[in-house]
Amino acid sequence: MPLGELYDPGRGYLVNDSCIVEADVAVRRVIDYWSHDSKKETGYVGLKNQGATCYMNSLLQTLYHIPYFRKAVYHMPTTENDIPSGSIPLALQSLFYKLQYSDTSVATKELTKSFGWDTYDSFMQHDVQELNRVLSEKLEDKMKGTVVEGTIQQLFEGHHMNYIECINVDYKSTRKESFYDLQLDVKGCRDVYASFDKYVEVERLEGDNKYHAEQHGLQDARKGVLFIDFPPVLQLQLKRFEYDFMRDTMVKINDRYEFPLQLDLDRENGKYLSPEADCSVRNLYTLHSVLVHSGGVHGGHYYAYIRPTLSDQWFKFDDERVTKEDVKRALEEQYGGEEELPQTNPGFNNSPFKFTKYSNAYMLVYIRESDKEKVICNVDEKDIAEHLRIRLKKEQEEKEQKRKEKAEAHLYTIIKVARSEDLLEQIGKDVYFDLVDHDKVRSFRIQKQITFNLFKEEVAKEFGIPVQFQRFWLWAKRQNHTYRPNRPLTPQEESQSVGQLREVSNKANNAELKLFLEVEVGQDSRPVPPPEKTKEDILLFFKLYDPSKEKLRYVGRLFVKGSGKPLEILTKLNEMAGFAPDQEIELYEEIKFEPNVMCEHIDKRLTFRSSQLEDGDIVCFQKPPQMGSNEQCRYPDVPSFLEYMHNRQVVRFRSLEKSKEDEFCLELSKLHTYDDVVERVANHLGLDDPSKIRLTSHNCYSQQPKPQPIKYRGVDHLSDMLVHYNQTSDILYYEVLDIPLPELQGLKTLKVAFHHATKDEVVIHTIRLPKQSTVGDVINDLKTKVELSHPSAELRLLEVFYHKIYKIFPHNEKIENINDQYWTLRAEEIPEEEKNLGPHDRLIHVYHFMKDTTQNQVQVQNFGEPFFLVIHEGEALADVKMRVQRKLQVPDEEFSKWKFAFLSLGRPEYLQDSDIVSNRFQRRDIYGAWEQYLGLEHSDNAPKRSYAANQNRHTFEKPVKIYN
Repeated sequence: MPLGELYDPGRGYLVNDSCIVEADVAVRRVIDYWSHDSKKETGYVGLKNQGATCYMNSLLQTLYHIPYFRKAVYHMPTTENDIPSGSIPLALQSLFYKLQYSDTSVATKELTKSFGWDTYDSFMQHDVQELNRVLSEKLEDKMKGTVVEGTIQQLFEGHHMNYIECINVDYKSTRKESFYDLQLDVKGCRDVYASFDKYVEVERLEGDNKYHAEQHGLQDARKGVLFIDFPPVLQLQLKRFEYDFMRDTMVKINDRYEFPLQLDLDRENGKYLSPEADCSVRNLYTLHSVLVHSGGVHGGHYYAYIRPTLSDQWFKFDDERVTKEDVKRALEEQYGGEEELPQTNPGFNNSPFKFTKYSNAYMLVYIRESDKEKVICNVDEKDIAEHLRIRLKKEQEEKEQKRKEKAEAHLYTIIKVARSEDLLEQIGKDVYFDLVDHDKVRSFRIQKQITFNLFKEEVAKEFGIPVQFQRFWLWAKRQNHTYRPNRPLTPQEESQSVGQLREVSNKANNAELKLFLEVEVGQDSRPVPPPEKTKEDILLFFKLYDPSKEKLRYVGRLFVKGSGKPLEILTKLNEMAGFAPDQEIELYEEIKFEPNVMCEHIDKRLTFRSSQLEDGDIVCFQKPPQMGSNEQCRYPDVPSFLEYMHNRQVVRFRSLEKSKEDEFCLELSKLHTYDDVVERVANHLGLDDPSKIRLTSHNCYSQQPKPQPIKYRGVDHLSDMLVHYNQTSDILYYEVLDIPLPELQGLKTLKVAFHHATKDEVVIHTIRLPKQSTVGDVINDLKTKVELSHPSAELRLLEVFYHKIYKIFPHNEKIENINDQYWTLRAEEIPEEEKNLGPHDRLIHVYHFMKDTTQNQVQVQNFGEPFFLVIHEGEALADVKMRVQRKLQVPDEEFSKWKFAFLSLGRPEYLQDSDIVSNRFQRRDIYGAWEQYLGLEHSDNAPKRSYAANQNRHTFEKPVKIYN
């Protein structure tokens, strides 16, 4: 600032020759996320996130920090023979034990495996409330017949009474129900108390909505809910997610909603309690945990604020990270609502900027004060079964040993030593190409600074081979991606340290040192010193192939002279194979196997060097194929056998209806054609016509069948069926069709619900017609399958979605583009009165509906079966009602409660019996007429469909299932 501005009296900086400078200093502790030690800082550890399991982690931490619950889990019977991934009790015991005694964050994979979940489930976010209920039900079931039976009920079960009480007569109907959690409204409620007020709010049943009391007929009545008792641990689910019927989607309610640290449910003389409640129990609760959802309706993150001992100290459990938090962060900052950003320039009169807070409380857990000592009890090792302590301590020790090895890894080298015994064991069983699987040979963890000669003494102790009889060869990865012994170590190299040797010899893979131990034996089978190797000597390895048995095995190794010829060693090879000395044999060099097999015939008359053979090469030999022999071999020579082994693929087949269970396995070739594969499957199933087999590929990421099946001859080879992006699977799904697949692919399959004209029944028919067929063809086909009210009845096809009719299909419309996956196709007879519409008659839509009372504004929810109705000119509602009642066959008593309304764009306008209905409907066409319809308002007595079972579920979620 220029000094002139500071001294300017008009600016107001100087007053009485003084300038006041005010500084706001905020000191924030910088926490390094990666180096944060939760156990050291807080005494608690977190849970690892498997992909989208934060919702589960927050719930598990909440349950773990209810010690009475944890103790009950520890006391569930398990044995040392149980496997955690197959036993929910043991997996939960293991998880809780690790949370209690581990120093680092704990994995949840064993627990989710015990649920029967796969990787796909772990990457699918679910609803905390739903998981809580499903897990509680599963544990309650597992606890039956054990010492902890009834624990879930003792902790979480409360009871309320639903009542209807008549006002003018002495009649009252009550029904007692239990609950494990309470769902409280957030919208329109400022706090928990307001939600409880709304929960027990009395609804008056009067006017058209009177209650039918036994022996008293229709009566004015009061309807409501009161609580008989509350549980020791009260779980409150806040309805942050609601279904918006106007927008036809789920929405998140981010309104401000307060919840107290102390919750008094006896307030105002026990206004929430029924007369049957035990007044001696004080229903004063203290807040134990706050589960938070941060994000929107289509996703987000879950974490929890918990005070494990109900002290003033709160902790935030956010997956792997646990931090100390103050009460303001745990309570006030989770109320939701709007937050005001501080003004950046207070000198200007600008309005503050407000933004919605998307992080807010989603579930609250309260513990009753009088049960605090019981619930927050002491849990120590004596509560844990001995076999569990031994198992988990062993796991901890192994984990600690691995951690120690990892920390000291830079001081050690892994040396993998392959011997002739390994080649004998593996070739023809685990290995067909190259010589050995290095992961299955003896490995040594050796300090880098010790000399290689000292390591040889270690080998002598392990294998019983004296040092002087050992010769080590280095393995080398060749340009053709094969791995072969390349050269022996020199005396100078053996005098170096292990670390130096590793870096010099194996720069491409300096984590490990791979060696081949050559041990020569004399005639008495005792080790002898290895012969001196000259540049002329070549070390070759030999495999023997038997075409009749389709077997390949390792028979030994030989040193040959580069100038020598294979003819000179035939007798020796026959001896190694157990053949007669003069047996004729064919020799092949195994050159490579990726990406294709290369195995070439060796000319026995050429020198080894002329055939370009060198140290570490592999020679396969066999008896020559018998030409003209009756005994035909599938793979008569080494190249054909290696080609077969390279392309061999064992495929696990699953029925599409049971997509998680392997049904049978077939050994196939990746080069098999589409026809080859379906023929093999048909043969296995005993099916005459392979074209009735339809296959579906496997999605490696979701672990589910792909949505679209494989088209008839739609792929060239089996390998194409098994590839999913850059991953290869060994799973295929099959189904047996009732008609050949080529024929089916030329047809359009539609599922049509036929509504009988006079019977109260709906029958689903599957219609298959050529894709170029019309709706008229569908109707003609249906007529041959359904029972009509009279022979000349005419049918129509409707498109129904969410209980509304969206379209009547013209008879000439092609069926190829009709989608019955999301829309319901309904067929019905055309009533006679609709065929003879007068000039002033109207054909209107009639839908069932009820008003949603959970919203502040009027929301309409349709249900049931929609239908058409003819409205005559000047017809009053009273007459229309008679026709509707007759059509739907509704009893008088029930029909008297129904209300009729004209609805346009979702807003009901109730009609009186004297209203002329046709005046409301001015449009003659029925296309787009769902915008206005005649609504029948009444309660939905039909069983609820699965999609309405949990309206809190986000639209992107699948239902939570625990399979085991």
